[in-house]
Amino acid sequence: MPNHISPTWTYSVPAALLLMAPFDILASLAMDIYLPIVPAMPSILGTTPYIIQLSLSLYMIVLGLGQIVFGPISDRIGRRPVLIAGALLFAAASLLMAATATAPAFLALRLLQAIGASAALVATFATVRDVYAERPEGATIYGLFGAMLAFVPALGPIAGALLASHFGWRAIFVTLGILATVATANAMLRWQETRPIGAESQRRAFGPILMDGTFWTYTLGFSAAMGSFFVFFSTAPRVLIDRAAYSELGFSLIFATAAMVMIVTTRFAKRFVGLWGIAGSLARGMGLLILGAVLLVVGESVGAPSFWSFVPPMWVIAVGIVFTGSVTANGALQAFGHVAGTAVALYFCIQSLIVGVLGTVAVVLLGGDTAFPLAGYSSIMAICTLIALGRLTRQRPAEA
Repeated sequence: MPNHISPTWTYSVPAALLLMAPFDILASLAMDIYLPIVPAMPSILGTTPYIIQLSLSLYMIVLGLGQIVFGPISDRIGRRPVLIAGALLFAAASLLMAATATAPAFLALRLLQAIGASAALVATFATVRDVYAERPEGATIYGLFGAMLAFVPALGPIAGALLASHFGWRAIFVTLGILATVATANAMLRWQETRPIGAESQRRAFGPILMDGTFWTYTLGFSAAMGSFFVFFSTAPRVLIDRAAYSELGFSLIFATAAMVMIVTTRFAKRFVGLWGIAGSLARGMGLLILGAVLLVVGESVGAPSFWSFVPPMWVIAVGIVFTGSVTANGALQAFGHVAGTAVALYFCIQSLIVGVLGTVAVVLLGGDTAFPLAGYSSIMAICTLIALGRLTRQRPAEA
C-alpha cells in the first residue's frame, strides 16, 4: 500500500471524542458489564465457574497481546481499516454471544470479541497519537478518555444488572453489539486516515526495553495494581452474590464503591505523587496493597463473607492502585522516549499477560468464591515489586 499524508484532522475536541471514545469505552465495558451474571453463567451454559473465569482472563490477555500485533499492522495498512475491521468483529461476536447456548461457542466468541476490541483500541490510540501528539488538545483528549474510563467499572455492572433483570442476560451482549454497530457506522462515515508517511518502516526496539530493570520494576508494579482489580472483579460476584446473598443490582452498587474510591483518590493523588516522588509513590501503593490483603485474610478467617469483610479492604487496595498507576507509566517509560510507541505496547502487553495468567491461577488455586485469591495476588505481587524496587534503588538510585 503506498504511503500517504494524512489529511488535517479538523474535528473539535467534543466531535473527536464522540467519534473515538465509544471504541475505548466499549473495550472496557465488555469486561465489566456482565459481571453481575457471572455466577449464573455456569448453569446457563452447562459448564463450570472456571470456564467462565477463562472468558474473563482470555479477554484481558488478548486485549494486551493486541498492542503488539495490531500496532505494527496499523502502521502498515493504516488506522482506519484496523479500526473498522476490529469494531465490526467486536459487534458481530457480541451479537452472536447473545445467541449462543454452549460454553465452547461462548468462549470462542469471547475470544473474537477481545480480538476486535484490541484492534479497535490500538487504532484509536494510534490515531490520537497521530493527530494530537504535538497539539495542546492532546492533554485534554487523554484526560477526558481517562475520566470516562474511570466510570466504566462503576457504571458497567449496574447497567448489566438492570439489563439482565429486565430483559435477560442475552440483552447485555445485544446491547454491546448494537452500540458497537452504531459507533462503527459513524466511523465509516467520518474517520479519516491519519497514518503518517514512513510509519511502517519504523524499527522496533524490544531488546533494550526488555533488558531494562527500571522498565520491569514499574511494569511489575502496574501489574500488581491492575491485577488486584482484575482478581477483585473475578471473585466479587461469587463472594457477594453466591455467598453473601446480595442481588445482582445490590452487588453492582457495592462493586461501584471500589471504582468510586479510585475516582475520588485520583482527584488528590497528584499532590501526594509530587511529595513522594515516583519511587516513593510506588512503594506506598504496594504497601496499601499488602495492608488490604492482610485485612482480607482477617475478614475471611473470622466469619462468613460480608460487605465489611470484603469491600472496605478493597477500598484500601483501590487507593494503592491509584497511587501506583499514577507513576508506573512514567517510571517504566522514562528512558524510552525515542521509541515510546513500542515501549507503551510492551508495557501494556506484559501487564495484560501477567494479570491474565497469574490472576487466573490465583482464582483457580485459592478458591474463586473467597477473599484469598485477591489477598494472595495483591500481597505476593506487591512484595515482588518492593524487592525489585529495592534492588533498583541500590543499583541506580537516580533512576529509581
